[in-house]
Amino acid sequence: MTWRDHWKRWSNCFWLDDDLKKQLKQIEKDEKELEDCFYKWMEFGTGGMRGKLGPGTNRMNTFTIRRAAEGLARYVEDYGEEAKQRGVVIAYDSRHQSYHFAMETALTLGAHDIQVYVFQELRPTPELSFAVRHLQAFAGVMITASHNPPEYNGFKVYGEDGGQFPPEPAQELMNKVVEVEDELSIQVADENTMKAKRQLMMIGEEVDKAYNEKLQTVSLHPKLLQSKGEQITIVFTPLHGTANFPVTRALETSGFKNVHVVQEQALPDPNFSTVKSPNPENKEAFTYAIAEGKRVDADILMATDPDADRLGLAVKNEHGEYELLTGNQTAALMLDYLLKERKAQQLLPKNGVMLTTIVSSELGRKIANHYGVTTVDTLTGFKFIGEKMKEYEKTRQYEFQFGFEESYGYLVKDFVRDKDGVQAALLCAEMALWYKEKENKTLYEALHTLYERFGYYREGLESLTLPGKDGLEQMENIITAFRKNPPSMIGDEEITIREDYFMSERFIVSNEQKETIKLPVSNVLKYKTEEETWFCIRPSGTEPKIKFYFGVKGNSLKEANDKLFRVKASVMEQVKKRM
Repeated sequence: MTWRDHWKRWSNCFWLDDDLKKQLKQIEKDEKELEDCFYKWMEFGTGGMRGKLGPGTNRMNTFTIRRAAEGLARYVEDYGEEAKQRGVVIAYDSRHQSYHFAMETALTLGAHDIQVYVFQELRPTPELSFAVRHLQAFAGVMITASHNPPEYNGFKVYGEDGGQFPPEPAQELMNKVVEVEDELSIQVADENTMKAKRQLMMIGEEVDKAYNEKLQTVSLHPKLLQSKGEQITIVFTPLHGTANFPVTRALETSGFKNVHVVQEQALPDPNFSTVKSPNPENKEAFTYAIAEGKRVDADILMATDPDADRLGLAVKNEHGEYELLTGNQTAALMLDYLLKERKAQQLLPKNGVMLTTIVSSELGRKIANHYGVTTVDTLTGFKFIGEKMKEYEKTRQYEFQFGFEESYGYLVKDFVRDKDGVQAALLCAEMALWYKEKENKTLYEALHTLYERFGYYREGLESLTLPGKDGLEQMENIITAFRKNPPSMIGDEEITIREDYFMSERFIVSNEQKETIKLPVSNVLKYKTEEETWFCIRPSGTEPKIKFYFGVKGNSLKEANDKLFRVKASVMEQVKKRM
């Protein structure tokens, strides 16, 4: 069917709700917008199904949610009656229509006699991951679009291990979704009937309490926290999302008494009214937190994204100003602290492993090596880290110690199988207290100690936003141009290794030898030099963006920063020539 055929189906559907009818009416003369709404079905990328709210097969709405849920129901049915009885846990964040989408998912599953658990209030993604494991459910669904703008929402699916669906089951699920021929006629169960049969159960405090108890195991020095926790002052903002309750509860339980929540951003708000983007990667998102930090003379500032799977950290620099750390810098601090203190307490296993991604900092690898911990790289997306955790749990080859990705995602303990901003908040608070009490250092000073010991590594990111059908084609053109005509230099350094993750091939330039990359196929390119400079090209799986990642190493922070600036400029100039 063409996009016009789909548009006509929707236009002639008398049971569309009034909002969808109104939105269709508003765009009926905008052919380009109509085509973008209907030219394809929403697909699962690195973070599930995510897109703009609105009418059409390529938008988030009641019927595309039902279609995804119907595919999930058929997927669960294939695993038999036990899988149906174990059921599906559903959580949702503060975005527009999140609760509605959660209930539509529940009622669609209910039509297949599948047990469903829905959180009675909004809860973060990591608690959904925990709940799947805690309730021994067969699967989970999180309704969220993470840090995307207010007009977005999404549908993320989790397996029985509590991890996001990796490629193989995700493809199996998508095959089930593709089989759904008419998303407008999907049958749903009656909510009251499901509740009467206890087929639909609303959950809350029991899971909250169990999650909070597990969070207390994150600490390496619980007695220090209880006795000295009031010695540091913390400012925290949930950026209008889900994290206020779980983070403040966990901090208070651990012993942190001086926690100041940014009141302007404390309550859920689907419009994220005080920020341009609810993204803790952006310094602008810390504007209110910085003001509050100055008012109370806070030691650290922390912010989570709307579904609380990511954490941003700001610390005082040498001038007494709050400086936002990158995800790689925060991860380096966390990793070094964890491994150092586990080693001191004889808790560090001989087969420890740190999991990270191909676009994250090499500083993490240097720190892990120092403590005798193996580093394993995965593709971008925490689902691949979760997949490795599941593998090592079965094979016992490695014991998980830490996982991180450069985009502010961290996991400390494995009772969750996705990045966990709540765990990260607890560990960052503990680190700040430990360095203040034990070494009379700020976290900023601790970071520079790491640089002096392991080298001055700096990373950066550039992205091009290319929305719509035309943008998708343009992204493909850029990466194809690099693949067919690879660069030979990064700035003034010769490229010595080219990696093509779509072809699963590593090419050694000096001897023209090829090696096999043993990772899932992905449309990603990476280039490296002998001086530890690298850049990577990757189309986003969840946003209309193509991303360019960079890494350098210098003999000083200034040298590394200057080098990073030059490398970015050099590569982006090459990008322009290939557009």
